[in-house]
Amino acid sequence: MDGFLMLLRWLHFLFGITWIGLLYYLNFVQTPFFAETEAAVRSGAQQKLLPRVLWWFRWGAMGTVIFGAIYLIIWWSREGYGLNTWAIAILTGGTLGIIMWANVWLVIWPKQKVVIANAIATAGGAPSNPAAASAGLRAALASRTNVLFSIPMLFFMGAASHYALFTQSNPHLRRVAAWLVICGAIVALIEINALVGTQGVTKKPLDTIPGVIWSGFVLWVILTGIIVLVFRS
Repeated sequence: MDGFLMLLRWLHFLFGITWIGLLYYLNFVQTPFFAETEAAVRSGAQQKLLPRVLWWFRWGAMGTVIFGAIYLIIWWSREGYGLNTWAIAILTGGTLGIIMWANVWLVIWPKQKVVIANAIATAGGAPSNPAAASAGLRAALASRTNVLFSIPMLFFMGAASHYALFTQSNPHLRRVAAWLVICGAIVALIEINALVGTQGVTKKPLDTIPGVIWSGFVLWVILTGIIVLVFRS
């Protein structure tokens, strides 16, 4: 069982590195390149490069969640952990990861398929699909939201077993409820913006690379501060 758990953990890390690495590539490298390059080069990349990147990207996300969930279920049941602060950290990071997975499979990939199909069609002489531009913008906002979520997600997943803040056992259910309501509301508002937001204050910080990175660290500080106040006060 120890060997099997180690295998699951290793696969979780391996797929996770693939997923998050490509997430950062898409946002920090490819998107600025597409914005600056010629239309013909961008169209060629959308037809031939983007489908390959998104294949590894979405299946990296799938493997990360599947292997992580199996590992967590077996480990949690084996160790007999209750809803302690270790679990709070894992569930905070894991929930962010599952939301990110949903953005990949239910928003980014479907919208990018429209963009790819449009690039192939227009390269063959067909008229441009008017829905392609809005699909690309929605995919971009969901992808930037995933970058934002990834910063606190990675912290909580690592800190659960390696940071003394998360060593307290069995907090009172009222504290757990407070954590669920406050953190859940903040994360839900950010995700709603990814799904329906178009412009204004809630989208503007995600329009630039420095903006989305700083937003991720701000969210990390807020979520960590809430956990400290709720479970350590």
